[in-house]
Amino acid sequence: NTGTRIWSVSGHIQKPGYYEFPCGGITMGELIYDLCGGLYPGRKLKAVIPGGTSSKVLNAEDRYTGKLKDGTPFDWSINDIPLDFDSFVHVGSMSGSAAVIVMDDSTDMVEALANINAFYAHESCGQCTPCREGCLWMNKITSRMMAGNAKETDADLLHSVSLQISGRTICAHGEAAAWPTESFVDKFRDEFLAKASGNASAKPESAYRLI
Repeated sequence: NTGTRIWSVSGHIQKPGYYEFPCGGITMGELIYDLCGGLYPGRKLKAVIPGGTSSKVLNAEDRYTGKLKDGTPFDWSINDIPLDFDSFVHVGSMSGSAAVIVMDDSTDMVEALANINAFYAHESCGQCTPCREGCLWMNKITSRMMAGNAKETDADLLHSVSLQISGRTICAHGEAAAWPTESFVDKFRDEFLAKASGNASAKPESAYRLI
């Protein structure tokens, strides 16, 4: 948890790019608002993926509490989280590849996860059944949600499938594929339930298009 690290920052920010600084030297808020120039005008922070798409998403509305390794208690907003290895573990995610993805309030979280699931389904080598079948099913479920063909049970099914993958594969692709789905549904459950029930208001008005 020492030395410097290069962080790749992308998403709904004014100045995306690569930023190098000491581990724990700045917070998430300082990265987003000071170094990266903040969000686009009129937008509000909704979520951050802190370490590449395999890391668990963080909801900007949540408070993160607990104790550090030395027993010191912490109570952080998303902007207070120090950018180092240990702090992201304490808040239930990881720094991973240090690829920070910033999402504002225009983001449709179901659409974002559908994009991620399509990638991991394509990249699965197929050797391990939980990963092969799980990735395909997660992709299938989020794809039909986006197509307007969701079933009311799809949010729970999606989460259930993700829990059957982690720890059951030879390589870490299983966890990499499962953790986004697990955390997206946990952190933004209402959006997934609304999408599964066919509620058109589940999708925020977006100024962007995922490619």
